[in-house]
Amino acid sequence: MAASPHRRAHRPERRKARVPVITVVAVAAVALVVSLAVAFRPGGGSDDVREAAAPVAGARVSGSATPSPAGTSASPSPSTSSSASASPSPTASGTTTASATPSKRASAKAAAPAARAASGAGPLAGRIRPGASYDGVATAYDAGDGSGACSFGPTSDVMTAAMNTADYETSKACGAYVAVRAAGGASITVRITNECPAPCAPGQLDLSRQAFAKLAPLSTGRIAITWSLLSPATSDTIAIRYKIGSSQYWCGIQAIGHRNPLARLEVRSGGSWVRLARTGYNYFLSEHGAGCGGAIRLTDVYGERLTVEGIAVRPDAVQSTRVQFARH
Repeated sequence: MAASPHRRAHRPERRKARVPVITVVAVAAVALVVSLAVAFRPGGGSDDVREAAAPVAGARVSGSATPSPAGTSASPSPSTSSSASASPSPTASGTTTASATPSKRASAKAAAPAARAASGAGPLAGRIRPGASYDGVATAYDAGDGSGACSFGPTSDVMTAAMNTADYETSKACGAYVAVRAAGGASITVRITNECPAPCAPGQLDLSRQAFAKLAPLSTGRIAITWSLLSPATSDTIAIRYKIGSSQYWCGIQAIGHRNPLARLEVRSGGSWVRLARTGYNYFLSEHGAGCGGAIRLTDVYGERLTVEGIAVRPDAVQSTRVQFARH
């Protein structure tokens, strides 16, 4: 590139005819000196090359930066909110990869039932939210005497169901009343007393054979359903049971017969309320005996709190209370 001015300055002089050789040499020498001075002066030809390249370099940077927001939106970190991933910016939506699109759809679908729930309808609800409708399938199993993972024990109530592991949510679904509707219009109400592990999928209910038969012939085996949480009418009150082996040094506590799903169980210890850890078999454990035999506070998924006192540590004994959660 730097040699071009030399050729452009030199060629016109050679096209002039019949000029003395000395003159030609002198003129060529002067042209050479001038060309070299121009080429190597500050801001000369070599800098012109760099300046010409600058816009190209800038274009490359701009080009690589444009997909960056899209890449971030298409592959959000686990801390990214679902609303942000479901509603990408216009730039990102134009460059989102095809593999990211199904993820967005799945997230939006999973969030849809919660979005349909009434605002404030269940501030402590987990996966099963009041006012939400869930799609799934129903299968049937022999519930036997009604015992199951919720540890309620035998029951004469045959309208029961086992909840899939995801919606069982470490026994948070235990005791919940659920309205189930089949595609043909038939509907039933069942109480969750058991867990249905894999291959039961999210949304699936494994109904007692008696409950399934009210929706479709047992020979059908598997039917599409929609289901939702109920807060039923009942005249029963809540009962408390201490687990076998409980004492003042260690205890497990269970609430039975609650109208609405139980969100928390706390005990009073040292002048304050201590929240106990929930187990998959539907007992709340006090590992070091804190609060065992003292006041108990129950909170449902709607946020209502009930306090029970005077329940002694009597392992495996069902002790009645005079309280019940409000109907919603």
